[in-house]
Amino acid sequence: MFEIEEVRAQSAKIRVVGVGGAGGNAVNNMIGANVQGIDFIAINTDLQVLETSLAPKKLQIGTELTKGLGAGSNPEIGRQAADRDRDAIGDMLEDSDMVFITAGMGGGTGTGASSVIASIAKEMGALTVAVITKPFFYEGKKRLLNADSGIKEIREYVDSIIVIPNDRISLVVEKGTPVLKSFAVANDVLRQAVQGISDLILTPGLINLDFADVKTIMENSGRAVMGVGTGTGDEGATVAAKKAISNPLLEDSSIEGAKGILINITGGIDLSLNAVQEATALIYDSAHDDANIIFGSVIDPDATDEVRITVIATGFEQRKEKVVLEEVKTWRSVPSYPKPKEKVAYKGAERILSKTLNNVAEEPLPSELMSYDDPYDMPAFMRKTEQ
Repeated sequence: MFEIEEVRAQSAKIRVVGVGGAGGNAVNNMIGANVQGIDFIAINTDLQVLETSLAPKKLQIGTELTKGLGAGSNPEIGRQAADRDRDAIGDMLEDSDMVFITAGMGGGTGTGASSVIASIAKEMGALTVAVITKPFFYEGKKRLLNADSGIKEIREYVDSIIVIPNDRISLVVEKGTPVLKSFAVANDVLRQAVQGISDLILTPGLINLDFADVKTIMENSGRAVMGVGTGTGDEGATVAAKKAISNPLLEDSSIEGAKGILINITGGIDLSLNAVQEATALIYDSAHDDANIIFGSVIDPDATDEVRITVIATGFEQRKEKVVLEEVKTWRSVPSYPKPKEKVAYKGAERILSKTLNNVAEEPLPSELMSYDDPYDMPAFMRKTEQ
């Protein structure tokens, strides 16, 4: 007699490691925002700061080296502290499929320890992504030099890196915004980057994306650009696409020339094929002609007429001229785009979407697609755009 064993789909194990003070603050913000499906870890040399962390897992490193008093803004101390506790860090990261390392570059622990933690995660076979910030200009030349050195080092160990210069916060906040609120914006962008990627893996869709798709685009890809945009009404999908590919807070905001792009479109049950085609055409037109483009779609009955688009772009070649978004002066401005050229990927999306969306029109949605968490919490600059 045959016995049938039930096989359950296994979700990817995603861990976010907040390193140092800024990384710990970012983790606290993600936990406070109720980001789901992720294990949070805080790592620091400073015991007093570590005790304030909301992360369920905490690790103090370099106890004998720093006596629990922090790295004193010395990246070398942070590096040595992490190196001395490699085994403990490895235990924290065991069985991870994907590891996000979030930190602020320029200080001691975040700058020095992050590259060691990244190397451990990479050695363990995890898809390793760094989401980091660069210091404000007014923090001084020494911190800026430390940050550049730390970024250069961590690039050697991660699959992909997203860099957010704090100075760009001025592009998306009003003049006179308090410093504390400005830092909150930076933390929310870190959350946005992590949650935007993790949601692609964890949220079931009509045209489903999973960990394998994200790994295809981000593994050994170097610099990454990630954006999320929302829009409503007849032009909602197009507006969302423009926002998703023009995030002014990232160090390199343009997806021009990307050879790997992952697109996910979330909309209500009335999401039209034409709207999806126009939105994806804008994105395809900026990509490299030979780009590997992976498309996914989620139908959210609670979305009504809102469309949300997430874009992850990687595989950039060295550009002859650095792209600078000079035209992005405030969070209100959205750059215009030329009429898109039709590409093979566009035709593929048309064929797939025609088939899947027609099926949705004829049959009721599966029950598992009818249950969702609270709507995605957008950063301040995107919420303001909708007002």
